[in-house]
Amino acid sequence: MSLSFLNRTAQPTTRGLRGRLAAVRSTVTEDIDAAIVRDPAAGSRLETALTSPGLQAIWAHRVAHSMWQRGGRWRLPARLTAQTARTLTGVEIHPGATIGRRFFIDHGMGVVIGETAEVGDDVMIYHGVTLGGRSLERVKRHPTVGDGVVIGAGARVLGPIWVGNEAQIGANAVVVRDVPPAAVATGIPATVRFPAKDDVDPYADPAVYI
Repeated sequence: MSLSFLNRTAQPTTRGLRGRLAAVRSTVTEDIDAAIVRDPAAGSRLETALTSPGLQAIWAHRVAHSMWQRGGRWRLPARLTAQTARTLTGVEIHPGATIGRRFFIDHGMGVVIGETAEVGDDVMIYHGVTLGGRSLERVKRHPTVGDGVVIGAGARVLGPIWVGNEAQIGANAVVVRDVPPAAVATGIPATVRFPAKDDVDPYADPAVYI
């Protein structure tokens, strides 16, 4: 077997690995930059990466989710990875949950995201948030959260409901019905209103709307 043949067969594998590593690096950098934009207490990229449990939890989830998608024997390692992340960060994300880009969990502690939850891009949630289920059936039982949504501290978003793009959910709200795009949901049970666009700060804790 010629050396040139070995080189030719190795090149696609090397390029594939480099591509995957570049994609991982891009995702990590994107996550960090999103955290810095949304957290005025954030320092440098390195400091943010090392000290943000929310970021560490989502990175662990990305690994666990990739294993979960493979199915079979990968499901147990995925659950163990998620459990380890829960122990270290205080954030519990089932490896089956689908999480979009530039997701940020501020403070982190006490967040729970269920197996069939789907979260879009540029979503921000605060500590104590639950994206939970209301059924014991093996069906879609957790929320679908659109792009650009902000969910305040302690909020409970329950069941296979839909939260529209750019919606905001107030601190400690209990949401069990769909929330339209650009709406603000507050209270127990949550009621929906539509503030003037100029009155909405996309990075503010929705508790300000209560």
